[in-house]
Amino acid sequence: MKLSDALRKAQSLGLDLVEVAPTANPPVCKIVDFGKFRYDISKQEKDKKTSGTKLKEIKFRVNIDDHDYLTKIRHGEAFLDKGNKVRVQLQFRGREMAHQEFGMQLMEKVRDDLAGMSQVEMEPKIAGRNVTMTLSPLPAARRKRRFSVQADDAEEHAAEKSAAATPE
Repeated sequence: MKLSDALRKAQSLGLDLVEVAPTANPPVCKIVDFGKFRYDISKQEKDKKTSGTKLKEIKFRVNIDDHDYLTKIRHGEAFLDKGNKVRVQLQFRGREMAHQEFGMQLMEKVRDDLAGMSQVEMEPKIAGRNVTMTLSPLPAARRKRRFSVQADDAEEHAAEKSAAATPE
């Protein structure tokens, strides 16, 4: 179609003539609303710009309590669910160094609990007073959360907050 015909047709429809492929021979044009066209392009570019995977860190101690452990595991699941890698670090202090096997057992427990969300990228490795393990997320279709925050916990937490806020 000639350029003048295309421009006339676009004006009669109240739209714009936009060049889509300038390098093609002959150049390719579309009759569209230019504002909507630019908006769609910016959305596509934003989708392409997904930030690279970040490395999040969760720190444990050997004698961690069950509730604290579950809280940290939930945070780890949330990080993995967003597509971030997770570095699990276990810190020994003082006499805890004498029983490093307890630390390795805890790391195995973390690995098993997060197995539905991740795969081990770097096996647990002892470096001085720390044991470090890196987990990378599974593909989104294969992820299964085990420790997601339940509605009961959220209601209980809200009740505790309101009880603490009311003066006696």
